[in-house]
Amino acid sequence: MANKHTNLKWTLPRGELLRRVLKANPISEYLVYVPTAAAADSPVLVSVHGISQRSWLKQAELLVPTCERYGVILLAPGFNDQQYTDYQRLGREGKGYRADLFLHRCLEELNTMTGADTTHVRLFGHSGGAQFVHRYLMAYPHRVECAVVSAAGWYTFPDPTLKYPYGTRPSSSLRGVSFNPEAYLKVPVIVLIGTEDNQQSDDLSSSDRVNKQQGITRIERARNWVAAMQAQAIAYGMESLVSIVELIGASHSLADISSEIPHIESMIHYSRFANSGSVSRPLN
Repeated sequence: MANKHTNLKWTLPRGELLRRVLKANPISEYLVYVPTAAAADSPVLVSVHGISQRSWLKQAELLVPTCERYGVILLAPGFNDQQYTDYQRLGREGKGYRADLFLHRCLEELNTMTGADTTHVRLFGHSGGAQFVHRYLMAYPHRVECAVVSAAGWYTFPDPTLKYPYGTRPSSSLRGVSFNPEAYLKVPVIVLIGTEDNQQSDDLSSSDRVNKQQGITRIERARNWVAAMQAQAIAYGMESLVSIVELIGASHSLADISSEIPHIESMIHYSRFANSGSVSRPLN
């Protein structure tokens, strides 16, 4: 990932959702939207799709109006099921390509083409994408400004006694990744979950290990992960920046994302002005 602005002219058209091939790996793709009023210091929102890649384009399309309204560049990596079979868990050894490193290459390319600052991104992920997002922010908190985690199937708990991906004890299957609570607890996170999101699906692990640790339904698991993150913040003498919003009547369908947009916009607004010290915490 680039560590500073690359002062080049913009080479991407604005106001269009583009599908691009990654130059460093031509069989990998990503979507990008540059708003019409984008500038060199425009923030970047990374959108991570669910386990079905059919949601890749649809989720990005739903976020375009927000990105245009707020002048935010949208980047949506495409984690196809041939290369990135374990993308929800960042891509462990023997289970396809590293999903975290793919995102880094996408951000490097975006920086090269636009000069936008890709060193501190905003994250949104739904379902399987929410699994990736919360694990990524725990692994790379210095690269994440804030995150919205929507309806993850299951979570990596902040438990250093359990090996990743169940806890934060490093695993040889994800080389080079370690977890620092004093860093990732500083990232503002909103967890979104629909009150009707209580059905089984492909990304909802039903293993006894996950059920015992986290609960049976997405709602239970979301509540328990947030509680664990809040408890860890207290243990470290820190204010918890992790909160949960239960969306009344919402199910797991991507069609319900409209009820999540205000929370995504709240995070974008917060992260744009937080460094000035002129705003309070994001709405939840």
